[in-house]
Amino acid sequence: MKKLLTRFFLLVILIILIYGLSYAWRAFPIISGYGAKNLCSCTYVSGRTPESVIKNELGAFPLSLGTFRIDQSDSSAHGEVFGLAAKKAIYRKGLGCTLISEINESEMRSLEYKLPDSIITLSDTVDWPLGTTIPDSVNSAINMKALKKAVGKAFQEPDKEHPQNTRAVVVIHDGKLILEQYADGYDSTTPQMGWSMTKSVTNALISLLIKDGKLHLYQPAPIELWKAEGDARGIITIDHLLRMSSGLEWEEEYSGPSSATNMLFKQADMGVFAAGFPLENPPDTKWYYSSGTSNILSLIVRQNVNSDYYSFAYERLFNKLGMTSAVIEPDASGVYVGSSYMYATPRDWAKFGLLYLNDGVWNGERILPEGWVKYSSTPTPGAKRGEYGAHFWLNAGAVGDPSDRWYPDAPTDIFSMNGFEGQRVFIVPSKKAVIVRLGLTKRGDFDFNEFLKEVLNTLPD
Repeated sequence: MKKLLTRFFLLVILIILIYGLSYAWRAFPIISGYGAKNLCSCTYVSGRTPESVIKNELGAFPLSLGTFRIDQSDSSAHGEVFGLAAKKAIYRKGLGCTLISEINESEMRSLEYKLPDSIITLSDTVDWPLGTTIPDSVNSAINMKALKKAVGKAFQEPDKEHPQNTRAVVVIHDGKLILEQYADGYDSTTPQMGWSMTKSVTNALISLLIKDGKLHLYQPAPIELWKAEGDARGIITIDHLLRMSSGLEWEEEYSGPSSATNMLFKQADMGVFAAGFPLENPPDTKWYYSSGTSNILSLIVRQNVNSDYYSFAYERLFNKLGMTSAVIEPDASGVYVGSSYMYATPRDWAKFGLLYLNDGVWNGERILPEGWVKYSSTPTPGAKRGEYGAHFWLNAGAVGDPSDRWYPDAPTDIFSMNGFEGQRVFIVPSKKAVIVRLGLTKRGDFDFNEFLKEVLNTLPD
């Protein structure tokens, strides 16, 4: 009996060891890849010190298991875990940073890309958003004292165990920048990561191709893999993808190895990877948030734009809005990571929100198709609390019970761009407002409902 128990315990220990090694084999490349990529972007795109990034973005467990460093000699960043799973990300001017995955470095560096020749400059004698001047006076109906108090509260740290870590707040009312505040080390010129706010930019790029007649919202998405006879995915439309209702199998988890983290930190061609998943449910029968569908849409953009792909977003969108800081980063195959990897200053994120507040019109020019903003901000049927539209989050509330919504003390017409770690651009038509809040915040450590209530209460209807 004693020998049997000994063998049993040895077997249990062996199983645990095998599982641990298996998990480490899958998880370590994600840790080192996440660290290398973010250290690279925060250093070369945001202009921050490597020491600050390693301490703040990469200092908590399990990222603290990794060792990360910058190599200025070739504009790269490196990560590894206990000397294993080494990863490297490289910086290229205009493209930001890309993690080397599946493709060798020389092949990646040989990518030819052309950005617009003209450099957009904004006049310092013209008011924002067309220029850089911020007027001293604001609408007298705005309670500026209360607004400053509400915004200042977002930067306070009353609970050291659950820090808010707000880095920027920008408040726009009636097209004017009325207040902005930044944490130490950040200012109006610091590009900051949007994470999944990038999905809403992918929404805009898709709309431009629909406007051009190159794509059709309710026709099957042009993915070659899905065109094979008998492939059930062949009926998935661009509309299904935008509303996160494609039915494709996916796991959107960030705490360990998953479909999402494997895509972002192990795959060379993220859109192709995501498109390879089978159907789990018939299209339009279930809503499930998926970064994979955003990168399928980004792949569709790449395949339907001519040789000036890397100029497309700038010439058709960013330059028109004067978003001089915007950088979308590509994967190793050269396709923009439309789910997650865009940097811009808080003011430029605000401009993008203002475009949607103004129904897709900028300075008298219609940029987005007519009706596109309404489509994007209409709840998808599968989102039971009316919380999602087409690559935008909503605050509509449940059908028949609008009080059951994300931000119960904020208007139901709010729609927003939401990103990991507390990135937000709130668009509030009923208040003619756009509110940007950026930071490095664990889920639940910032009360967005209270923040919105206090800020919006200072603005006239």
